[in-house]
Amino acid sequence: MKEPSRRLLWERRSQTPLLVLAVAFAVAYAVPIVAPDASARVHGACTLVEWVVWGAFAADYLVRLALSEERGRFVRTHWLDLAAVVLPLVQPLRLLRLVATLLLVGRRARMAPQIQLTTYVAGSVVGLLMFGSLAVLSVERDAPDGNIKNLGDAVWWSFTTMTTVGYGDHSPTTGLGRFLAVGLMLSGIALLGVVTANIAAWFISRFERDDQAERLQLAAILELRAEVRALRGEVARLGGTADPAAAPPADAAPGAPAQRGASAPTP
Repeated sequence: MKEPSRRLLWERRSQTPLLVLAVAFAVAYAVPIVAPDASARVHGACTLVEWVVWGAFAADYLVRLALSEERGRFVRTHWLDLAAVVLPLVQPLRLLRLVATLLLVGRRARMAPQIQLTTYVAGSVVGLLMFGSLAVLSVERDAPDGNIKNLGDAVWWSFTTMTTVGYGDHSPTTGLGRFLAVGLMLSGIALLGVVTANIAAWFISRFERDDQAERLQLAAILELRAEVRALRGEVARLGGTADPAAAPPADAAPGAPAQRGASAPTP
């Protein structure tokens, strides 16, 4: 199985560089939204970085496809990666590049064995809060009836939406903003379910370990009882087969003749 090992080796080596590029994408996506009055050169550089990062993830997908032994099976099992690569080409919107990059980063993060579930969930929460806030701010800031006009309002809205609290003081008014709200609500519910399942699994495993320890202790006690019974039976058997007549009387002196009527030998 030489081909899969080459693909796995590529995935391990490219994991860290792709995560660094994802951070660069986050910065490039946030700067034009947080600082809309920046120069055109800054906006152009950020757009270039976004496309470069997306291109790097697309190239990573193509390399993994080329290194796979069963390419048809790879496409079927990694269809979400393919959709994320093709999605920004359908309509060159910044939001589509955001969604595509988040999907690709999430898929590659799940492949990394060193990333634990808690770290992945925490990173997902932070990422969704940040990108959800930036995305809804970019959509709702210029809306005529919009009430999300600054980053603080966007972060507050994202937090209340992800936790499904929904105070209603800030809400999207555009169709794209409401689409983002639906995605953020579903993501929050999914992450809450993952956290709840993780906690429940931890308690179940803890109870199973305690129960296993109790079973081992009980088995050890039963084994000791069986050994004690066996020893008692052996002692009883040995005591029952001994000849009482062969034993010397209790008042006999040491070295005395065994028979009471025997006479001493004559010199």
